[in-house]
Amino acid sequence: MIDGQLVPSERAQVSVFDRGFLYGDSVFESLRSYQGVPFALEEHLARLKQSAERVAMVLPVSIASLRSEMLRTLSEHGTPDSYLRLTLTRGIGRSLGLDPDLAEQPLRVIIVTDLARPPAETYERGISAITYRAERPSDVAGVADAKIGNYLLAVIAAREARTRGAREALIEDRAGQVLEGATSNVFAIFSGTLVTAPDTAAILPGITRRRVLSLAQSLGLNVELRAIAKAELASAQEVFITSSLRELVPVVTIDGKSVGNGSPGAITQELLRAYRELAARANAV
Repeated sequence: MIDGQLVPSERAQVSVFDRGFLYGDSVFESLRSYQGVPFALEEHLARLKQSAERVAMVLPVSIASLRSEMLRTLSEHGTPDSYLRLTLTRGIGRSLGLDPDLAEQPLRVIIVTDLARPPAETYERGISAITYRAERPSDVAGVADAKIGNYLLAVIAAREARTRGAREALIEDRAGQVLEGATSNVFAIFSGTLVTAPDTAAILPGITRRRVLSLAQSLGLNVELRAIAKAELASAQEVFITSSLRELVPVVTIDGKSVGNGSPGAITQELLRAYRELAARANAV
């Protein structure tokens, strides 16, 4: 759906003069549906609005209209478990140039496709990750908590991970801290305590991350919000990443070294079960 109009994927077109294409001047949200119901839709829409505000972009329509358009596009697609992405760009400018005031009307695009689930062995055996030292564009701009469209660092980091036989890159900052993954939030277990970076750190606070923190507290787990030093990872009993599409994924090796005993840990598995039960209950409401 482009600006409220449904179009077949083969005819979906956006101008080459759109600022999202030219400058990465966009924000977006991605989420999934369970049995035809988008999970945590209200939270994703609220974060889209927050991201737009952080980069001084005005929503072209109301949140209610965006919700309606998302649901209509999902219904038109017709697949129970789907991937949904809502992108908002600043639109086409009156002339070329970085000045955001040149843009006249934001563009909105909703894409719904079949959900490409990770294979079952991803959760049964876990994945390998690498650490990747970099400074993200959002950090420099001071909008780390906004989900912006410039994902070039994540693309490069993902390529490096694949080159080294891994499935995720854990981004290391200048201080040697691992705050989040290329496309995920990062959690570690130290002596039974669940540790992840706080909202005040230079991270994008994920919707799934928020759910996991709430579940951890309801399960009686100790939770500590702080940055994780890269050097600490060698002593972690468990590590896992979270994202809306992948849920919770165990990380069993980092930079070629085993995490704990090299297999998904009990706390990670318990939280994954609880998360999926939560999603199932939400779907039934």
